[in-house]
Amino acid sequence: MLVRLPTSISEAQECLAEGAVPVGGATLVWATWQRDGFPELAMSLRHLPEATVVARGTLGSAVLLSRVDDTVPEVLRRAAGTIGTGAVRRAATVGGNIVGSTLRCLLPPALVLEARATVLEADRVHETDLAEVVAKRQLLLSISWDEPLVTGYRKLAADPGGEPPFVVAAAVHADADGHRRLRVAARDGYEVLSATVPCDAGGDEVLDALEGTDLGALDPTARATVRDQAKEVLDRLAD
Repeated sequence: MLVRLPTSISEAQECLAEGAVPVGGATLVWATWQRDGFPELAMSLRHLPEATVVARGTLGSAVLLSRVDDTVPEVLRRAAGTIGTGAVRRAATVGGNIVGSTLRCLLPPALVLEARATVLEADRVHETDLAEVVAKRQLLLSISWDEPLVTGYRKLAADPGGEPPFVVAAAVHADADGHRRLRVAARDGYEVLSATVPCDAGGDEVLDALEGTDLGALDPTARATVRDQAKEVLDRLAD
């Protein structure tokens, strides 16, 4: 297998045009390749500046999970720090987790940040909805977001070998008029649910409004976890 390491967008597009298979840390596909055979040509974005950026409001898809630091909001940093083992985090990438993984541990944090996705194609680079990127398994170049007022993240314990642990992410945003909204996203098994409710009112009203969204259909334990995490974020906002 030949692995190309483009250093510019145009080089990366040439690789795609030649049929190169995008690969990050290969933590998810290595066993499959060993079983089914390796592709003739692969491409890694780890030398591409647009894909390796770690900055306020932007995170590249080729960034290793171990490099996700306090430059980004707490919700993203805490999620990245709980994925797999240290060895996995030193190899796995942001894009591989969001798009290539069935677990999508970083997707709930990205959703509550209202992140926008920049996608690389053979003939263009464009911004699109993150949900579309995941559904179509497009080649993610980076995600970007407007800084939230406050964020939070919680991951429950799970039995080894069982279903993925329940996770909930939350963030509060303010619009140009100063009105605030609470975004909450949860991974329940392999499904990710999200909801947005206004949070200019008191905390109890906001929490009750969450119960009327898709998150209100979760089982009692998960629903209580969502409520607790949302309350924690709202309390921190008030402080």
